[in-house]
Amino acid sequence: MPNSTRTPVAYTITPCPLGYLLVAAADQGICAVHLGDSEQQLAALLARDFPSARPEPDDDLLRWNGVLLDYLRGVQREMNLPLDLGGSEFQRRVWRALQAIPYGSTRTYTQVAEQLGQPTATRAVAGACAANTIALAVPCHRVLREDGSLSGYRWGLARKDALLTMERFGL
Repeated sequence: MPNSTRTPVAYTITPCPLGYLLVAAADQGICAVHLGDSEQQLAALLARDFPSARPEPDDDLLRWNGVLLDYLRGVQREMNLPLDLGGSEFQRRVWRALQAIPYGSTRTYTQVAEQLGQPTATRAVAGACAANTIALAVPCHRVLREDGSLSGYRWGLARKDALLTMERFGL
C-alpha cells in the first residue's frame, strides 16, 4: 500500500495501447504507474491511495510518461526511471528482483523467492507482486505460476498476457 501522506503527488493520464496509462510522482520519483480502462477509473484509484494527488503539468512526468509509452509501443526495452517504491523492506527486495528480470523473460514466484534466498516465501512474493503500484517499471507481469500459466495481475490478465506477448515477440 502506498504511503498516502506524501504531498504533493502530481499525475498525468494518457491513452496507451492497453487502455489508459497513469503516471504519478512525489518528491522522490514515480510512486504509481497504473493501467486502466478509463481516465475516471485511474483518477479514482489514485485518489484513494494518494488523497493529495492532483493533475499537474510537469516536465518530468511528461518525459517519464514518454518512456513508458515507448515501452508499450515496443520501442524501448529498458527503463531507467526514478522510482519511489514505498512498501516494506521485503516488498522492495521483491520489486528490485522483478526489475532484474530481462525484457522478454519470465520467472515463477518460486524462482523469485529462491533468488531472494527465501525459498519458502513463494506466497509472500505473490503478495508483494499484488501490492506493486508501479506497473511496467516494476514488471510484476513477468512472474508466472509454477506451471507457467498466468495468475493475478492488478491491471487484468488480458493486459498481462498482452505485455508478455509484446515482450516475447516485439508486438
